[in-house]
Amino acid sequence: MSSTYTPVPARPANRTRHQAICHECGMSATIPFLPTQGKPVYCQACFKARRQGLPSPMDPSINTTPRQPRTRKQQNVDTATTAPAVSSSQAVLSGEEDALVFSGMPLKPETKAAIFRMNITEPTPIQHKTIPHLMAGQDLIGQARTGSGKTLAFAVPLTERCDPSVRRIQALVLVPTRELAIQVAGVIEALASSNQLRVTLLYGGRSMKTEHIALKRGAHVIVGTPGRTLDHLRQGTLDLSSVRFLVLDEADEMLDRGFTHDVEAIIGRTPSNRQTALFSATMPEWVAQTAGKHLQQPVTVEVDANVQAPPTVEHLVYTIDKYHKLDALQTLLNRRDEDAPIIVFGKTKHGVKKLAQRLSSLGYPVGALQGNLSQTARERVMEDFRSGAASILVATNVAARGLDFESIGQVINYDLPDSELLFTHRVGRTGRMGRAGTAITFITDDDASKWREIERGLGRRFAVEAWPTSLRR
Repeated sequence: MSSTYTPVPARPANRTRHQAICHECGMSATIPFLPTQGKPVYCQACFKARRQGLPSPMDPSINTTPRQPRTRKQQNVDTATTAPAVSSSQAVLSGEEDALVFSGMPLKPETKAAIFRMNITEPTPIQHKTIPHLMAGQDLIGQARTGSGKTLAFAVPLTERCDPSVRRIQALVLVPTRELAIQVAGVIEALASSNQLRVTLLYGGRSMKTEHIALKRGAHVIVGTPGRTLDHLRQGTLDLSSVRFLVLDEADEMLDRGFTHDVEAIIGRTPSNRQTALFSATMPEWVAQTAGKHLQQPVTVEVDANVQAPPTVEHLVYTIDKYHKLDALQTLLNRRDEDAPIIVFGKTKHGVKKLAQRLSSLGYPVGALQGNLSQTARERVMEDFRSGAASILVATNVAARGLDFESIGQVINYDLPDSELLFTHRVGRTGRMGRAGTAITFITDDDASKWREIERGLGRRFAVEAWPTSLRR
Protein backbone atom coordinates (compact mmCIF):
# COMPACT_ATOMS: atom_id res chain seq x y z
CA MET A 1 0.00 0.00 0.00
CA SER A 2 1.46 3.36 -0.99
CA SER A 3 2.51 5.58 1.90
CA THR A 4 2.11 8.76 -0.14
CA TYR A 5 -1.70 8.58 -0.27
CA THR A 6 -3.37 11.81 0.81
CA PRO A 7 -6.67 11.13 2.59
CA VAL A 8 -9.80 12.54 1.02
CA PRO A 9 -11.14 15.17 3.44
CA ALA A 10 -14.62 14.76 4.83
CA ARG A 11 -17.31 16.91 3.31
CA PRO A 12 -17.14 20.43 4.81
CA ALA A 13 -19.70 21.46 7.38
CA ASN A 14 -21.16 24.21 5.19
CA ARG A 15 -22.92 21.84 2.83
CA THR A 16 -25.42 23.05 0.25
CA ARG A 17 -28.73 24.08 1.78
CA HIS A 18 -32.06 23.19 0.17
CA GLN A 19 -35.47 24.85 0.28
CA ALA A 20 -38.47 22.76 1.28
CA ILE A 21 -41.96 23.10 2.74
CA CYS A 22 -42.36 21.97 6.35
CA HIS A 23 -44.78 19.03 6.45
CA GLU A 24 -46.22 20.15 9.77
CA CYS A 25 -46.71 23.91 9.58
CA GLY A 26 -46.58 24.46 5.83
CA MET A 27 -43.92 27.17 6.12
CA SER A 28 -40.82 27.45 3.95
CA ALA A 29 -37.76 25.81 5.52
CA THR A 30 -34.06 25.58 4.72
CA ILE A 31 -32.58 22.13 5.31
CA PRO A 32 -29.01 20.74 4.99
CA PHE A 33 -29.95 17.76 2.81
CA LEU A 34 -31.72 17.08 -0.46
CA PRO A 35 -35.40 16.29 0.24
CA THR A 36 -36.49 12.73 -0.63
CA GLN A 37 -39.70 12.25 -2.59
CA GLY A 38 -42.40 10.82 -0.35
CA LYS A 39 -40.63 11.65 2.94
CA PRO A 40 -41.82 14.62 5.03
CA VAL A 41 -39.38 17.33 6.09
CA TYR A 42 -39.72 19.79 8.95
CA CYS A 43 -38.57 23.29 9.80
CA GLN A 44 -36.28 23.69 12.80
CA ALA A 45 -39.07 24.66 15.20
CA CYS A 46 -41.36 21.79 14.22
CA PHE A 47 -38.52 19.28 14.22
CA LYS A 48 -37.57 20.31 17.76
CA ALA A 49 -41.19 20.08 18.87
CA ARG A 50 -41.56 16.59 17.40
CA ARG A 51 -38.43 15.42 19.22
CA GLN A 52 -40.03 16.59 22.47
CA GLY A 53 -43.43 15.11 21.67
CA LEU A 54 -45.09 18.53 21.43
CA PRO A 55 -47.43 19.97 18.77
CA SER A 56 -45.87 22.26 16.21
CA PRO A 57 -45.36 25.76 17.66
CA MET A 58 -45.85 27.18 14.15
CA ASP A 59 -49.22 25.55 13.48
CA PRO A 60 -51.95 28.25 13.60
CA SER A 61 -54.49 25.65 14.72
CA ILE A 62 -52.59 25.05 17.96
CA ASN A 63 -53.80 26.92 21.04
CA THR A 64 -51.04 29.26 22.19
CA THR A 65 -51.91 29.00 25.90
CA PRO A 66 -48.69 28.39 27.88
CA ARG A 67 -48.12 24.69 28.57
CA GLN A 68 -47.45 23.10 31.92
CA PRO A 69 -44.11 21.28 32.27
CA ARG A 70 -44.26 17.73 30.98
CA THR A 71 -43.67 14.85 33.35
CA ARG A 72 -40.88 12.35 32.77
CA LYS A 73 -43.50 9.76 31.76
CA GLN A 74 -44.95 12.11 29.15
CA GLN A 75 -41.51 12.90 27.75
CA ASN A 76 -40.89 9.20 27.08
CA VAL A 77 -43.88 8.82 24.73
CA ASP A 78 -42.85 7.93 21.20
CA THR A 79 -43.21 11.08 19.07
CA ALA A 80 -44.49 9.03 16.13
CA THR A 81 -47.71 8.14 17.96
CA THR A 82 -49.60 11.42 17.82
CA ALA A 83 -50.74 12.90 14.56
CA PRO A 84 -50.18 16.65 14.51
CA ALA A 85 -53.12 18.98 14.05
CA VAL A 86 -53.53 20.03 10.44
CA SER A 87 -54.59 23.53 9.54
CA SER A 88 -57.22 24.11 6.89
CA SER A 89 -54.61 25.74 4.66
CA GLN A 90 -52.68 22.50 4.64
CA ALA A 91 -55.68 20.28 3.93
CA VAL A 92 -57.11 22.04 0.89
CA LEU A 93 -55.80 22.25 -2.67
CA SER A 94 -56.98 24.54 -5.40
CA GLY A 95 -59.22 22.97 -8.03
CA GLU A 96 -56.35 22.88 -10.52
CA GLU A 97 -53.96 21.24 -8.02
CA ASP A 98 -56.61 18.74 -6.92
CA ALA A 99 -57.16 17.66 -10.53
CA LEU A 100 -53.42 17.05 -10.95
CA VAL A 101 -52.97 14.73 -7.96
CA PHE A 102 -53.66 11.06 -8.74
CA SER A 103 -56.18 12.12 -11.36
CA GLY A 104 -59.24 9.90 -11.60
CA MET A 105 -58.89 8.41 -8.11
CA PRO A 106 -61.71 9.31 -5.69
CA LEU A 107 -59.50 10.32 -2.75
CA LYS A 108 -60.28 12.65 0.13
CA PRO A 109 -59.09 16.25 -0.29
CA GLU A 110 -56.90 15.78 2.79
CA THR A 111 -55.19 12.77 1.22
CA LYS A 112 -54.59 14.55 -2.05
CA ALA A 113 -53.18 17.55 -0.19
CA ALA A 114 -50.78 15.29 1.70
CA ILE A 115 -49.63 13.63 -1.54
CA PHE A 116 -49.17 17.05 -3.12
CA ARG A 117 -46.97 18.12 -0.19
CA MET A 118 -44.76 15.14 -1.00
CA ASN A 119 -44.18 16.72 -4.41
CA ILE A 120 -46.02 13.80 -6.05
CA THR A 121 -48.83 14.16 -8.57
CA GLU A 122 -48.67 11.09 -10.84
CA PRO A 123 -48.91 7.56 -9.41
CA THR A 124 -46.24 5.01 -10.27
CA PRO A 125 -47.43 1.89 -12.17
CA ILE A 126 -47.79 -0.20 -9.00
CA GLN A 127 -49.77 2.61 -7.34
CA HIS A 128 -51.97 3.12 -10.40
CA LYS A 129 -52.82 -0.59 -10.59
CA THR A 130 -53.26 -1.40 -6.90
CA ILE A 131 -54.92 1.59 -5.25
CA PRO A 132 -58.32 1.19 -7.00
CA HIS A 133 -58.52 -2.50 -6.00
CA LEU A 134 -57.58 -1.76 -2.39
CA MET A 135 -60.00 1.15 -2.25
CA ALA A 136 -62.71 -1.27 -3.38
CA GLY A 137 -61.95 -3.54 -0.42
CA GLN A 138 -60.33 -6.40 -2.36
CA ASP A 139 -57.48 -8.56 -1.08
CA LEU A 140 -54.39 -8.08 -3.19
CA ILE A 141 -50.97 -9.49 -4.01
CA GLY A 142 -48.63 -6.80 -5.30
CA GLN A 143 -45.35 -7.87 -6.85
CA ALA A 144 -42.91 -5.21 -7.97
CA ARG A 145 -39.21 -4.60 -7.66
CA THR A 146 -37.67 -2.36 -5.02
CA GLY A 147 -38.09 1.35 -5.70
CA SER A 148 -41.42 1.01 -7.50
CA GLY A 149 -43.46 2.89 -4.89
CA LYS A 150 -45.11 -0.01 -3.06
CA THR A 151 -45.33 1.84 0.26
CA LEU A 152 -47.54 4.62 -1.04
CA ALA A 153 -49.55 2.01 -2.96
CA PHE A 154 -50.91 0.61 0.30
CA ALA A 155 -50.53 3.72 2.48
CA VAL A 156 -53.08 5.71 0.47
CA PRO A 157 -55.98 3.21 0.67
CA LEU A 158 -55.03 2.32 4.26
CA THR A 159 -55.47 5.90 5.47
CA GLU A 160 -58.56 6.37 3.30
CA ARG A 161 -60.29 3.36 4.87
CA CYS A 162 -59.50 4.17 8.50
CA ASP A 163 -62.04 6.14 10.53
CA PRO A 164 -60.44 8.70 12.91
CA SER A 165 -63.60 8.78 15.05
CA VAL A 166 -63.15 5.11 15.98
CA ARG A 167 -60.49 4.98 18.69
CA ARG A 168 -59.36 1.45 17.90
CA ILE A 169 -56.52 -0.09 15.92
CA GLN A 170 -57.90 -0.41 12.40
CA ALA A 171 -54.79 -1.10 10.32
CA LEU A 172 -51.65 -3.19 10.85
CA VAL A 173 -48.55 -3.15 8.65
CA LEU A 174 -45.93 -5.85 9.29
CA VAL A 175 -42.40 -5.33 7.96
CA PRO A 176 -39.18 -7.35 8.37
CA THR A 177 -36.76 -4.75 9.79
CA ARG A 178 -36.63 -1.82 12.19
CA GLU A 179 -35.34 0.53 9.52
CA LEU A 180 -38.16 -0.34 7.15
CA ALA A 181 -40.70 0.09 9.96
CA ILE A 182 -39.46 3.64 10.57
CA GLN A 183 -39.46 4.38 6.85
CA VAL A 184 -42.95 3.00 6.20
CA ALA A 185 -44.37 4.76 9.26
CA GLY A 186 -42.96 8.04 7.96
CA VAL A 187 -44.85 7.70 4.69
CA ILE A 188 -48.09 6.62 6.38
CA GLU A 189 -47.83 9.38 8.97
CA ALA A 190 -47.50 11.98 6.22
CA LEU A 191 -50.95 10.86 5.01
CA ALA A 192 -52.45 9.94 8.37
CA SER A 193 -51.80 13.30 10.02
CA SER A 194 -53.90 15.02 7.37
CA ASN A 195 -56.73 12.58 8.14
CA GLN A 196 -56.42 12.95 11.95
CA LEU A 197 -55.14 9.37 12.37
CA ARG A 198 -52.56 8.24 14.90
CA VAL A 199 -49.66 5.99 13.89
CA THR A 200 -47.65 3.92 16.38
CA LEU A 201 -44.34 2.16 15.72
CA LEU A 202 -43.45 -1.20 17.31
CA TYR A 203 -39.94 -2.55 16.82
CA GLY A 204 -37.14 -4.14 18.83
CA GLY A 205 -33.91 -2.59 20.00
CA ARG A 206 -35.57 -0.11 22.36
CA SER A 207 -37.57 -0.13 25.58
CA MET A 208 -41.11 -1.49 25.38
CA LYS A 209 -42.22 1.00 28.04
CA THR A 210 -42.56 3.89 25.59
CA GLU A 211 -44.58 1.65 23.26
CA HIS A 212 -46.85 0.61 26.15
CA ILE A 213 -47.58 4.29 26.84
CA ALA A 214 -48.20 5.00 23.16
CA LEU A 215 -50.60 2.06 22.80
CA LYS A 216 -52.46 3.11 25.94
CA ARG A 217 -52.95 6.60 24.50
CA GLY A 218 -54.58 5.03 21.45
CA ALA A 219 -53.64 4.41 17.83
CA HIS A 220 -55.45 3.85 14.55
CA VAL A 221 -52.50 2.39 12.62
CA ILE A 222 -49.71 0.09 13.81
CA VAL A 223 -46.46 -0.39 11.88
CA GLY A 224 -44.33 -3.09 13.43
CA THR A 225 -41.84 -5.90 13.09
CA PRO A 226 -43.24 -9.38 13.76
CA GLY A 227 -41.22 -10.15 16.89
CA ARG A 228 -42.05 -6.96 18.77
CA THR A 229 -45.69 -6.98 17.63
CA LEU A 230 -46.09 -10.54 18.95
CA ASP A 231 -44.43 -9.53 22.24
CA HIS A 232 -47.14 -6.91 22.78
CA LEU A 233 -49.88 -9.38 21.92
CA ARG A 234 -48.53 -11.86 24.46
CA GLN A 235 -48.30 -9.17 27.14
CA GLY A 236 -51.85 -8.03 26.48
CA THR A 237 -50.85 -4.47 25.55
CA LEU A 238 -52.00 -4.79 21.93
CA ASP A 239 -55.53 -5.55 20.72
CA LEU A 240 -55.97 -6.37 17.02
CA SER A 241 -59.63 -7.38 17.20
CA SER A 242 -60.74 -4.28 15.26
CA VAL A 243 -58.19 -4.49 12.45
CA ARG A 244 -59.84 -3.91 9.08
CA PHE A 245 -56.73 -3.60 6.91
CA LEU A 246 -53.64 -5.85 7.16
CA VAL A 247 -50.49 -5.38 5.09
CA LEU A 248 -47.55 -7.77 4.82
CA ASP A 249 -44.80 -5.62 3.32
CA GLU A 250 -41.61 -7.11 1.81
CA ALA A 251 -43.22 -10.47 2.52
CA ASP A 252 -40.49 -12.51 0.83
CA GLU A 253 -37.79 -11.05 3.06
CA MET A 254 -39.95 -11.20 6.17
CA LEU A 255 -40.79 -14.87 5.75
CA ASP A 256 -37.27 -15.73 4.58
CA ARG A 257 -35.92 -14.28 7.84
CA GLY A 258 -37.77 -16.97 9.77
CA PHE A 259 -40.75 -14.86 10.83
CA THR A 260 -43.33 -17.24 9.36
CA HIS A 261 -44.45 -18.58 12.75
CA ASP A 262 -44.71 -15.08 14.25
CA VAL A 263 -46.61 -13.75 11.25
CA GLU A 264 -49.06 -16.64 11.41
CA ALA A 265 -49.62 -16.04 15.13
CA ILE A 266 -50.24 -12.31 14.57
CA ILE A 267 -52.65 -12.88 11.70
CA GLY A 268 -54.56 -15.28 13.95
CA ARG A 269 -55.31 -12.38 16.32
CA THR A 270 -56.98 -10.31 13.58
CA PRO A 271 -60.61 -10.63 12.39
CA SER A 272 -61.23 -13.12 9.58
CA ASN A 273 -63.25 -10.54 7.62
CA ARG A 274 -60.33 -8.08 7.38
CA GLN A 275 -58.87 -6.89 4.07
CA THR A 276 -55.35 -8.19 3.43
CA ALA A 277 -52.64 -6.96 1.08
CA LEU A 278 -49.33 -8.71 0.49
CA PHE A 279 -46.48 -6.86 -1.21
CA SER A 280 -43.27 -8.52 -2.31
CA ALA A 281 -40.41 -8.09 -4.77
CA THR A 282 -40.32 -11.84 -5.45
CA MET A 283 -42.86 -14.62 -4.98
CA PRO A 284 -41.10 -17.77 -3.70
CA GLU A 285 -43.15 -20.79 -2.69
CA TRP A 286 -43.41 -19.96 1.03
CA VAL A 287 -44.83 -16.52 0.24
CA ALA A 288 -47.39 -18.02 -2.16
CA GLN A 289 -48.42 -20.49 0.55
CA THR A 290 -48.99 -17.68 3.07
CA ALA A 291 -51.02 -15.76 0.52
CA GLY A 292 -53.12 -18.82 -0.23
CA LYS A 293 -53.94 -19.33 3.44
CA HIS A 294 -54.77 -15.78 4.46
CA LEU A 295 -56.01 -13.89 1.38
CA GLN A 296 -59.53 -14.27 0.01
CA GLN A 297 -59.74 -14.32 -3.81
CA PRO A 298 -56.91 -11.83 -4.12
CA VAL A 299 -56.25 -9.69 -7.16
CA THR A 300 -52.67 -10.14 -8.38
CA VAL A 301 -50.79 -7.13 -9.71
CA GLU A 302 -47.32 -7.51 -11.20
CA VAL A 303 -45.14 -4.60 -12.25
CA ASP A 304 -41.63 -5.35 -13.53
CA ALA A 305 -41.88 -8.57 -11.51
CA ASN A 306 -39.52 -10.45 -13.81
CA VAL A 307 -36.92 -7.72 -14.09
CA GLN A 308 -33.77 -9.10 -12.46
CA ALA A 309 -31.83 -5.84 -12.43
CA PRO A 310 -32.89 -2.29 -13.25
CA PRO A 311 -32.12 -1.51 -16.90
CA THR A 312 -30.63 1.86 -15.95
CA VAL A 313 -27.75 0.19 -14.04
CA GLU A 314 -24.37 -0.05 -15.74
CA HIS A 315 -22.49 -3.15 -14.56
CA LEU A 316 -18.71 -3.20 -14.23
CA VAL A 317 -17.34 -6.55 -13.12
CA TYR A 318 -13.64 -6.95 -12.31
CA THR A 319 -11.48 -9.92 -11.43
CA ILE A 320 -9.00 -8.89 -8.79
CA ASP A 321 -6.48 -10.26 -6.33
CA LYS A 322 -8.05 -10.19 -2.88
CA TYR A 323 -5.02 -8.34 -1.48
CA HIS A 324 -5.59 -5.49 -3.95
CA LYS A 325 -9.28 -4.93 -3.20
CA LEU A 326 -8.81 -2.15 -0.66
CA ASP A 327 -6.46 -0.28 -2.97
CA ALA A 328 -8.97 -0.63 -5.83
CA LEU A 329 -11.81 0.53 -3.56
CA GLN A 330 -9.86 3.67 -2.67
CA THR A 331 -9.33 4.36 -6.36
CA LEU A 332 -13.09 4.21 -6.94
CA LEU A 333 -13.90 6.36 -3.93
CA ASN A 334 -11.36 9.00 -4.92
CA ARG A 335 -13.06 9.31 -8.30
CA ARG A 336 -16.60 9.44 -6.95
CA ASP A 337 -19.09 12.25 -7.39
CA GLU A 338 -19.37 13.60 -3.85
CA ASP A 339 -22.99 14.59 -4.46
CA ALA A 340 -23.96 10.99 -5.28
CA PRO A 341 -23.90 8.66 -2.24
CA ILE A 342 -22.22 5.24 -2.52
CA ILE A 343 -23.02 1.93 -0.84
CA VAL A 344 -20.16 -0.56 -0.38
CA PHE A 345 -21.45 -4.05 0.39
CA GLY A 346 -19.44 -6.43 2.55
CA LYS A 347 -20.28 -9.99 3.52
CA THR A 348 -19.95 -10.17 7.31
CA LYS A 349 -20.69 -7.88 10.24
CA HIS A 350 -17.07 -7.97 11.39
CA GLY A 351 -15.77 -7.38 7.87
CA VAL A 352 -18.03 -4.36 7.38
CA LYS A 353 -17.02 -2.86 10.70
CA LYS A 354 -13.32 -3.36 9.99
CA LEU A 355 -13.54 -1.94 6.45
CA ALA A 356 -15.47 1.12 7.60
CA GLN A 357 -12.94 1.79 10.35
CA ARG A 358 -10.09 1.55 7.86
CA LEU A 359 -11.75 3.93 5.40
CA SER A 360 -12.60 6.36 8.18
CA SER A 361 -8.98 6.37 9.36
CA LEU A 362 -7.99 7.30 5.81
CA GLY A 363 -10.27 10.32 5.89
CA TYR A 364 -13.31 9.11 3.98
CA PRO A 365 -16.78 10.27 5.16
CA VAL A 366 -18.06 6.78 5.94
CA GLY A 367 -20.69 5.07 8.07
CA ALA A 368 -21.19 1.36 8.79
CA LEU A 369 -24.53 -0.45 8.88
CA GLN A 370 -24.56 -3.97 10.24
CA GLY A 371 -26.67 -6.13 12.51
CA ASN A 372 -24.67 -5.76 15.73
CA LEU A 373 -25.37 -2.03 16.04
CA SER A 374 -27.86 -0.76 18.60
CA GLN A 375 -31.02 0.78 17.20
CA THR A 376 -29.86 4.26 18.18
CA ALA A 377 -26.56 3.74 16.38
CA ARG A 378 -28.29 2.37 13.29
CA GLU A 379 -30.62 5.35 13.10
CA ARG A 380 -27.65 7.71 13.47
CA VAL A 381 -25.82 5.99 10.60
CA MET A 382 -28.93 6.18 8.40
CA GLU A 383 -29.46 9.87 9.15
CA ASP A 384 -25.80 10.71 8.45
CA PHE A 385 -25.98 8.87 5.13
CA ARG A 386 -29.23 10.47 4.02
CA SER A 387 -28.11 13.96 5.05
CA GLY A 388 -24.75 13.65 3.29
CA ALA A 389 -22.67 13.87 6.48
CA ALA A 390 -21.32 10.39 5.64
CA SER A 391 -21.84 9.89 1.92
CA ILE A 392 -20.24 6.43 1.86
CA LEU A 393 -22.15 3.60 3.52
CA VAL A 394 -20.38 0.29 4.16
CA ALA A 395 -23.07 -2.30 4.86
CA THR A 396 -24.04 -5.92 5.06
CA ASN A 397 -27.10 -7.19 3.20
CA VAL A 398 -29.28 -5.36 5.75
CA ALA A 399 -29.07 -2.38 3.35
CA ALA A 400 -29.97 -4.45 0.29
CA ARG A 401 -33.72 -4.49 0.87
CA GLY A 402 -36.55 -2.19 1.78
CA LEU A 403 -34.63 0.88 2.91
CA ASP A 404 -35.49 4.07 1.08
CA PHE A 405 -32.24 5.38 -0.39
CA GLU A 406 -32.69 7.84 -3.22
CA SER A 407 -30.08 9.00 -5.75
CA ILE A 408 -27.48 6.32 -4.96
CA GLY A 409 -24.89 6.93 -7.66
CA GLN A 410 -22.91 3.75 -7.22
CA VAL A 411 -23.08 0.35 -5.55
CA ILE A 412 -19.84 -1.55 -4.98
CA ASN A 413 -19.92 -5.27 -4.26
CA TYR A 414 -16.66 -5.33 -2.33
CA ASP A 415 -17.56 -8.87 -1.27
CA LEU A 416 -19.67 -11.08 -3.53
CA PRO A 417 -23.17 -11.94 -2.19
CA ASP A 418 -24.26 -15.55 -1.69
CA SER A 419 -27.09 -15.63 -4.22
CA GLU A 420 -28.43 -14.04 -7.37
CA LEU A 421 -31.39 -12.70 -5.36
CA LEU A 422 -29.10 -10.78 -3.02
CA PHE A 423 -27.09 -9.55 -6.00
CA THR A 424 -30.30 -8.21 -7.57
CA HIS A 425 -31.37 -6.47 -4.39
CA ARG A 426 -27.93 -4.95 -3.82
CA VAL A 427 -27.59 -3.46 -7.31
CA GLY A 428 -31.23 -2.37 -7.11
CA ARG A 429 -30.13 0.29 -4.62
CA THR A 430 -28.89 2.35 -7.58
CA GLY A 431 -30.51 3.20 -10.90
CA ARG A 432 -33.86 3.69 -9.14
CA MET A 433 -36.93 5.34 -10.65
CA GLY A 434 -35.31 5.81 -14.05
CA ARG A 435 -32.08 7.36 -12.78
CA ALA A 436 -28.73 6.12 -14.05
CA GLY A 437 -26.46 4.21 -11.70
CA THR A 438 -23.38 2.03 -11.65
CA ALA A 439 -22.86 -1.34 -9.97
CA ILE A 440 -19.23 -2.47 -9.57
CA THR A 441 -18.46 -6.03 -8.53
CA PHE A 442 -15.10 -7.47 -7.42
CA ILE A 443 -14.47 -11.16 -8.09
CA THR A 444 -11.47 -12.92 -6.54
CA ASP A 445 -10.24 -16.40 -7.43
CA ASP A 446 -12.19 -17.75 -4.46
CA ASP A 447 -15.40 -16.21 -5.86
CA ALA A 448 -15.24 -17.76 -9.35
CA SER A 449 -17.64 -20.66 -8.76
CA LYS A 450 -20.09 -18.50 -6.80
CA TRP A 451 -20.10 -15.90 -9.58
CA ARG A 452 -20.98 -18.58 -12.15
CA GLU A 453 -23.91 -19.63 -9.95
CA ILE A 454 -25.13 -16.04 -9.75
CA GLU A 455 -24.96 -15.64 -13.52
CA ARG A 456 -26.87 -18.89 -14.03
CA GLY A 457 -29.51 -17.81 -11.53
CA LEU A 458 -29.91 -14.46 -13.28
CA GLY A 459 -29.97 -16.06 -16.70
CA ARG A 460 -27.43 -13.61 -18.11
CA ARG A 461 -23.70 -13.18 -18.60
CA PHE A 462 -21.77 -10.07 -17.65
CA ALA A 463 -18.67 -8.71 -19.31
CA VAL A 464 -15.78 -9.38 -16.94
CA GLU A 465 -12.45 -7.55 -17.05
CA ALA A 466 -9.29 -7.73 -15.00
CA TRP A 467 -8.90 -4.77 -12.65
CA PRO A 468 -6.67 -2.31 -14.57
CA THR A 469 -3.28 -2.34 -12.90
CA SER A 470 -2.62 1.06 -14.44
CA LEU A 471 -5.23 2.65 -12.17
CA ARG A 472 -3.72 4.34 -9.16
CA ARG A 473 -5.28 6.23 -6.33
